[in-house]
Amino acid sequence: MEVILSQAELIKKSVADDTRDHLRAIVGLAHVLHETSDTAGYLTDWTGQFSSKALAVVRPASTSQLSQIVQYCNANGIAVVPQGGGTGLCGGGVPIDGRPSVVLSLTRMNALRNFDLAGRTIVVEAGMVLETLHLKALEHGLIFPLMFGSKGTCTVGGNLSTNAGGSNVVRYGNTRELCLGIEAVMPDGSVINALTGLRKDNTGYDIKDLLIGAEGTLGVITAAVFKLFQQPTNRVTAFLSVASLSAATEVLNRLQDHTGSAVEAFEYMPQHAIDVICCQFPDIRRPLAEHTECGILVEVASSRAIDARELPDGGSQLSDEVMTLLGDLMESGLVLDAMIAQSEKQRADLWHMRESILEAITANGPAYHLDISLPLSRVADFVGEMDQASAKMGFQPITVGHLGDGNLHYALTPAPDREWSTLPLEAAKKAAFDLLGRLNGSFSAEHGIGQSKLAVMTTLKEPSQLAVMRAIKTALDPNNIMNPGKLVPDV
Repeated sequence: MEVILSQAELIKKSVADDTRDHLRAIVGLAHVLHETSDTAGYLTDWTGQFSSKALAVVRPASTSQLSQIVQYCNANGIAVVPQGGGTGLCGGGVPIDGRPSVVLSLTRMNALRNFDLAGRTIVVEAGMVLETLHLKALEHGLIFPLMFGSKGTCTVGGNLSTNAGGSNVVRYGNTRELCLGIEAVMPDGSVINALTGLRKDNTGYDIKDLLIGAEGTLGVITAAVFKLFQQPTNRVTAFLSVASLSAATEVLNRLQDHTGSAVEAFEYMPQHAIDVICCQFPDIRRPLAEHTECGILVEVASSRAIDARELPDGGSQLSDEVMTLLGDLMESGLVLDAMIAQSEKQRADLWHMRESILEAITANGPAYHLDISLPLSRVADFVGEMDQASAKMGFQPITVGHLGDGNLHYALTPAPDREWSTLPLEAAKKAAFDLLGRLNGSFSAEHGIGQSKLAVMTTLKEPSQLAVMRAIKTALDPNNIMNPGKLVPDV
């Protein structure tokens, strides 16, 4: 049957065809995708909540190609949506409706450009998978400490775009703190090259820090210089039953003081979260037999030779020191029980449990995920008050968190006797955000804003800060082609 297109549809088709032809001339026929069967995986985010269309998905192989793509799109009013591994949770890597867009997949730009063993830095392109970066560093006896469950899929460009955190922030900081320089393509197609790796460079505005965490709204990060660290020679990994969430902060500080700030991870895993994980993944064993109201997965690591020294009982100096402190903490009642990993397999099992939580919550049923941060002294206040408020509304919270840096992942799920569709989700969200405001917390800790939190940004972000963000966005991207409809409301 013959299909007759309207004049507007003909114009739209012509624009799409011209765009694809131009992109093919830059990157080659095989790397411009537009058939539904080829683009589907690029146009829906990990949660399935956000989905849209694009003129094409284009996969450049170099900064030069990417620059030409952005320059063309800027001249023709076409939005550019940068995308890494597609593991985002806020809709930041897929287009919005109502705007002709090109999805810019950076997965082909995954080269290791330079390794400076003396300076302990590495230069990699934005499409490198995080786990690949881990392995590259390990080849030289060094580590790149950014760590989370999606490490085998997410890319370093996405990590930079959202200033990702993870489990080791308590010791090493967020992605921003691990990055010494970037290369980036700006909205007009110009290239900024700041890959010197200098640790001191006081020569004006820090464009690196402006683009990190900007979610691709100000430019596209194409490569970065990262700090590397000496590989720990000894680790102690344990799962603790702590007397209370408020007591956990004292346990953390005592561990830091006792080990010279060697705590790499301090993860909050209460009983209900463990129950959900073990229900969805029966192969995962509970670390402690008794009920663990406040569970903490803690890891202490050292690269000092003295800490790796083997003692007559077969343990290490570090493990002996940690065990001694845990004994003191149990005597004082701060720690109720403890399981110490005795092998690499036991350590891996503990981390497998921790890294399974998102999949477990997703498989458990409908949920609303809050990614929040609080001052350490107010975490217990938030959990205690919000748990009570949400229970009265018919919710059963599932909470885990990077407690060492005050980041909680607080998922609102229906109580066993309640239907999700009948629950007052907006009232629960308001209660959480009001409480965060009173406790000086943040409504977005490490997952970013994307599309999902734009309304919250409008309501809760200080108006003067929003005004500055809009001014920066307008100045650098006057045509609003860089990932529009994300991060900055009403631009």
